[in-house]
Amino acid sequence: MINIKSLTTVVAIANFALAGFAFAGPKTYQVTGPILEVTDASIVVQKGTERWEVARDAKTAVKGELKVGSKVTVEYTMNAVTAEVKGDKAAPAKPDKAAPAKDAPKADKKKDDAPKKKAA
Repeated sequence: MINIKSLTTVVAIANFALAGFAFAGPKTYQVTGPILEVTDASIVVQKGTERWEVARDAKTAVKGELKVGSKVTVEYTMNAVTAEVKGDKAAPAKPDKAAPAKDAPKADKKKDDAPKKKAA
């Protein structure tokens, strides 16, 4: 039979494991290939026929020496710098149900418009 201490330990471990998913950061991606260029601000990698330039800064963790020609795997995330909405027009206002439409005939009748009695 499972004792309370063991059950509590299992539940605590499960909570910590699941909490990692809740606080996970943005999705990470990676690119692997030979280094074409290295600067303090970027690493340029050849992937097939494509040239991938990935930005880096002083906080980028580097394992080994980055030099041109070395094979490297760069792990990165995508972060938005700006976002601009284009072509966003306000929806046209719905016509007021209480107000008559522009082309609607006028409802006010004059005395002349009253129906006439037929002569017998």
